[in-house]
Amino acid sequence: MPKAYVYTRHGGPETEAFAEVDRPSPGPGELLIAVRAAGVNPVDWKLRNGFRRPGEGEARFPVVLGSEAAGVVEATGEGVTGFTAGDEVFGNTAGGAFAEYVLLKASVTAHKPAALSFTDAATLPVAAATAYDGVRQLDLPEGATLLVTGAGGGVGAATVQIARAWGLRVLGVASEAKKDFVESLGAVHVASGPDLAARVRAAAPQGVDGVYDLVGGEVLAEAAGLLADRTKLITAGAAPDEVAALGGARVERARSAAVLDEVAELVVGGELDPHISQTFPLDRADEALRAVEDGHARGKIVIEVAI
Repeated sequence: MPKAYVYTRHGGPETEAFAEVDRPSPGPGELLIAVRAAGVNPVDWKLRNGFRRPGEGEARFPVVLGSEAAGVVEATGEGVTGFTAGDEVFGNTAGGAFAEYVLLKASVTAHKPAALSFTDAATLPVAAATAYDGVRQLDLPEGATLLVTGAGGGVGAATVQIARAWGLRVLGVASEAKKDFVESLGAVHVASGPDLAARVRAAAPQGVDGVYDLVGGEVLAEAAGLLADRTKLITAGAAPDEVAALGGARVERARSAAVLDEVAELVVGGELDPHISQTFPLDRADEALRAVEDGHARGKIVIEVAI
């Protein structure tokens, strides 16, 4: 039976386990793929802890972890067009990606360009697409200054690069340990910690034109105070009520194959580097998830599945 990494109930890492699971069958609008790589994201451990996305029902245990994958189409479900067995694809999962086989939603799946590796492709549906959607939502003019909090993580690194590719000046908030990394992305590094606003004002005396927050809490509140126009405040790191109280909004996710095509082209064109810091085989999926959950990973962590 196919192998997978699952959680058996809501809770911490103690709920995780390796398991043998049935090979899934694609339903209407779905693709079954043989996984070659799966990206690891904070949302994976948050779902294990009990977080539910809007509109999702209760979890049916065991739940296979993983929200994005790249691989080869094995079969297609009813109503799926544009994909056939053998196609190399990447996209958002309808089931868990930390497995040998996974279901992808055809509407949020794209053909992988030949010049894009499976490992790089597996990082794009969550982090890079979230970054792309947010920068597009802010719609800042070329030359404007964007403040990105949490700039050293997977979404943050992609946000900085996409914003730079679109002609924005970027200030990236991250720890001192990630200073060199953030600067290598093309951002002006601003150290995280108390009195953040003072350091931002020193780095950008003319002010900032937009804020893309990936942290929430006090960081979000302090960053909001730097903006004259709160419609240019967005977050992927805080709840809707938290950011709405500050006059901002959550990132509006497009969740489309068209966005995946766009971010893939940015990678192929050399404007976006996924900055994969570590890869792990499937049988070390627990280590891969810990590397993200401890909050210190630079860029992206990827699980690679052997053929």
